[in-house]
Amino acid sequence: MAIKIGDKATDFTLFSSELKEVNLSDFKGNKVIIHFFPMAFTGVCTTQLCTMRDNFSFYEGLGAQVLGISVDSPFTLAKFKEENQYQFPLLSDFNKEVSQAFGAFYDEFVFNLKGVSKRAAFVLDENQEVIYAEVLESAGDLPDFKAIDELVK
Repeated sequence: MAIKIGDKATDFTLFSSELKEVNLSDFKGNKVIIHFFPMAFTGVCTTQLCTMRDNFSFYEGLGAQVLGISVDSPFTLAKFKEENQYQFPLLSDFNKEVSQAFGAFYDEFVFNLKGVSKRAAFVLDENQEVIYAEVLESAGDLPDFKAIDELVK
């Protein structure tokens, strides 16, 4: 069942592209913007995360934490982060548990690939309650960045 507005986000622990464990609870007290994306190094995913990169100082100035999550390995995410100079953590949901818990999961994706994160965006308040939830069925669509920005202000 997908997480929806008003739900408390379930804590999770994932490995970052730096091979460090990151817990969602580490960011309690700050707003958190979570972006799920299907696959590193693809066009729309790069656009999604580069939009967050280009607006990073806005989020940082408001004390908001940005997280990117995909089912890619931490090693793939490390290269993706390096090439695009992302300033925020990229987290590997290689076991697909967090994507499924948030309802941001394709059982079957293009080219008959199984188990890929859907493109999705969630904003959590300081108590880690969901105040924005957008799960996109089409991987070609982008989240509503204006709506996200308004909630983070």
